[in-house]
Amino acid sequence: MHTRRGLLVGAAAALAVPAWLRGAWAAPHGSALPIPPLAQAGASGALRLEAIDGTHTFGAGRGGRGTPTLGFSQPFLGPVLRVQRGATARIDVQNGLREAITVHWHGLHVPGEVDGGPHNEIAPGATWRPALEIDQPASTAWYHAHRHGVTGPQVYGGLAGLLIVDDPGAADAALPRRYGIDDLPLVLQDRLFTADGRMVYAARGMAAMMGMRGDRIVVNGAITPVAGVPAGLVRLRLLNACNARILHLRFEDGRAMHQVGSEGGLLPRPVARRTLTLAPAERAEVLVDFADGRAARLLSAPDGNSPMMGGMMGMRGGGMGRVGGMGGMGGMGGMGGMGMFAEPEPVAADGAFEVMRFAVEPALAAAVRTLPQRLAQAAPAPRLGEPVRRRRFVLDTHGMMGGGMMGGGMMGGMGRGGMGTMAMSINGRPFDMARIDLAARRGETELWEVRASDMAHPFHVHGTSFQVLTLNGRPVDFESTGWKDTVLVDGTAELLVRFSRGAGEHAPYMFHCHILEHEDAGMMGQFTVA
Repeated sequence: MHTRRGLLVGAAAALAVPAWLRGAWAAPHGSALPIPPLAQAGASGALRLEAIDGTHTFGAGRGGRGTPTLGFSQPFLGPVLRVQRGATARIDVQNGLREAITVHWHGLHVPGEVDGGPHNEIAPGATWRPALEIDQPASTAWYHAHRHGVTGPQVYGGLAGLLIVDDPGAADAALPRRYGIDDLPLVLQDRLFTADGRMVYAARGMAAMMGMRGDRIVVNGAITPVAGVPAGLVRLRLLNACNARILHLRFEDGRAMHQVGSEGGLLPRPVARRTLTLAPAERAEVLVDFADGRAARLLSAPDGNSPMMGGMMGMRGGGMGRVGGMGGMGGMGGMGGMGMFAEPEPVAADGAFEVMRFAVEPALAAAVRTLPQRLAQAAPAPRLGEPVRRRRFVLDTHGMMGGGMMGGGMMGGMGRGGMGTMAMSINGRPFDMARIDLAARRGETELWEVRASDMAHPFHVHGTSFQVLTLNGRPVDFESTGWKDTVLVDGTAELLVRFSRGAGEHAPYMFHCHILEHEDAGMMGQFTVA
């Protein structure tokens, strides 16, 4: 846990819970894990996504009320896209919303003109047709909205989904591969709900400073579900798709998670972990053995990540599932006063809360029972050579500058508003769409030193995967971490980066904090690759 900055457990009770959040919402435990539909690029490579408004029922609240959401080709989230190395994925992205969007292919090594960053805006009613040439190791990536200033509310609303890269030339039979049976996609999120089951986005005040967090854990669109699994090894493709929450995952019974992959591909060999920390946008592939036939519960320790704010206190109520600010609500946005964030209800003495459960299904035959010693499909070891230059990035959270902050026009009245009220920057400069912050060259290795001075920040770089050299001066073993595109910086990190695809001034790559409210408020920069 990242507890060295601003973690004040139990200090929260000072703020009253608003009336519209009071009362128990009967969010059920034990609903079956939804498995997202699988959209595979066939021989033509053609895929289609449509951003739509929807209504989704996360749980059976009072009357089982649905809540306004966003999604790709379905009411909430999107299908799992499956593409192949050596092929070109041709994706038609239609915007059926009343506001502009983008779609960023997070983890794909593609040119800036099809990367889906803030410059690749899709107007309402328009269709974007990027052709993505896939040339990278097998891995678990994802896609999500990335329009500047409203990334937080659009992703929170549901504009996100998993993306799997297969490498048919390096298949590994030692790993489970039956989608939805022993190869499970798990999109982990937290959401805040009213007492009658409506989803709330309220990134103001402290919630904006720390990032929007909720008091319910949602997996593939269901609150703390149960996955039926075979009595053998099961592959979990874990994505932290929270706006801000850092997850510290562990199994309640202490069983191991054997990590076999990170963002950039498979590791050389499985790495046994009792706990696994995933910051927003980080992914991990793990193998879990259910051969003992026992049910298991996946937990997460609380997120203690918060800025140093003088007299302002972190607000996690001892035993209070919800913590609130003051004021009313318009649609899903517009809380007044301090804003809101919350912690899920603890189920363990250390404050850990439930993420989901697993139950062994006798009818499901186990295809893989033996943990592999090495992985034939592993991503290649680093051969980046000596860096030709060094760059430094300081991630700055300065605090409130007055006023409030809310998200952009969707889901029943979210008003667009003052993202500029937060002073967030990199190297002292908030993001500017018209400014290029640096220029890199293809094939040249650079060393990037990233510093987080006030709280931990997940730092993401578009267009490539990088090697983490050190964290706070300590060397990092590549075989334990693999290739990354997002790293949690709690102090100082040194990264080796090299780019193989180009990005021009009309569609540059981004580097930014992946706490989405920080990104929206200016903690982002952009660069070209020539």
